[in-house]
Amino acid sequence: MHLVETMAYAGEKPWHGLGNKLAPQQPIDTWKQQAGMDWQIEASEVRYISGNGHVGVINAFPEQKVLYRSDTKAPLAVVSKRFQVVQPGEILEFYRDLTACNGFELETAGVLREGRKFWALARTGQSTSLKGRDRVDGYLLLATACDGTLATTAQFTSVRVVCNNTLSIALGNASGAIKVPHRSRFDPDAVKRQLGITVSSWDGFVASMRALVERPFDPDTVECMLRRVLTYAAPDGKAMVVNEQALATVRSLYEGGGRGALMASSRGTAWGLVNSVTEYVDHHRRARSDDHRRDAAWFGQGAQIKRRAWDEAMNLVA
Repeated sequence: MHLVETMAYAGEKPWHGLGNKLAPQQPIDTWKQQAGMDWQIEASEVRYISGNGHVGVINAFPEQKVLYRSDTKAPLAVVSKRFQVVQPGEILEFYRDLTACNGFELETAGVLREGRKFWALARTGQSTSLKGRDRVDGYLLLATACDGTLATTAQFTSVRVVCNNTLSIALGNASGAIKVPHRSRFDPDAVKRQLGITVSSWDGFVASMRALVERPFDPDTVECMLRRVLTYAAPDGKAMVVNEQALATVRSLYEGGGRGALMASSRGTAWGLVNSVTEYVDHHRRARSDDHRRDAAWFGQGAQIKRRAWDEAMNLVA
């Protein structure tokens, strides 16, 4: 079962092996077409029929509107009349000047959940190598949803090349994401101005990664940290329970089973432990499909687990 409706990519084949492969540096309009993002979200009044049998009265519900696709007319969501729509094409347009003038390169873009969610991911051109061989590249992710499940979110992300692990880049004490709720109009220029303040965060992120590489971890510290990170709420909602199965998986990844786990930057280090958690979330965590796992790793519970692992590790090197 795939969440991905349509997708385009440049470079390596993505996690599920689907999508239209593009040559590098294609124009934005080509991306819109090949990623299946060249349609509009339309809005209409919500109407319902009251009455019995075949005889009824058509009534309006003016507080709500139904959103639907311009191409297939398929319904997407029922939302408040104050809901501000962001169009699929706007997500890619955001990158037009960044790719033309700032050295960004689009890498993936596409549509999830029949059109309810869409995203684009571009390399920023920033890159570093830890201990000479462990390369980490900088990316900018922009995503939104028209069913109210995700604010329009711009987020700096890193990808560790050896294992394709993704980590959000923290900005000071913030989450690293700029979020525009759907009750506000999406202003791409304002978001770029906010991101401009944070581009310098890459240098701070590199410094943090290097600090994690230099911090050795003994087995007791590993165990304690994982027990704080890999938890879930008990059925009664009052207590947190350690996910023992996840803990065993992450420990085996850390102890050599993970991709890149035996590199000098990772072996026995805080950086290695963070990446073991990240690899678990991105590639091993139980999910209905690879797409569901990636969705959670970028936007949902998986992203929260990775955030906790990063914060715990940074507290130990502070």
